[in-house]
Amino acid sequence: MKIIYHCFGGSHSSVIASALHLGLIDKNRLPSMDEMMALPYFDKTSKDDFGSIRFVGKDEFDNEIYVLGKKGFGNRFSALLEGVAEILGVSGQVMAVDCMNRVNLFMKLGGFTSRRVGMANVGRPVLGKGTREAFFDLVNLVEITRLKVLNINKTQVQV
Repeated sequence: MKIIYHCFGGSHSSVIASALHLGLIDKNRLPSMDEMMALPYFDKTSKDDFGSIRFVGKDEFDNEIYVLGKKGFGNRFSALLEGVAEILGVSGQVMAVDCMNRVNLFMKLGGFTSRRVGMANVGRPVLGKGTREAFFDLVNLVEITRLKVLNINKTQVQV
């Protein structure tokens, strides 16, 4: 299975979700800003990264985990990715997970200031506050995703 976590910029919520999925950060405690900054792609994307599906790693079940920045494409992006998978004959092997419903105002303002305006020294503290506030909502999203993947894999093995 290929799991693509996506958000507006592919730099914050999707990166945290992918790191949680892979166990790169502990789901039971809030990460420090230094821990978040050490993650692949966290607050590091450029305008050229939008629309690029970037590999983060493989989980313990050999599922490939990716992140993607979709800009303003909206909440129908998951359906688009899964529709393309169906056209390519790999339906059921791709899961797109929208992280935007877990993003708060602090994440939006901090991410915008850091990435879009280029003022990381101002935006990152705001981003860090917002990410820490949204952290357990992202943990929940990843746990739901992992359960869905387990159910899909269980169904495919039984068939």
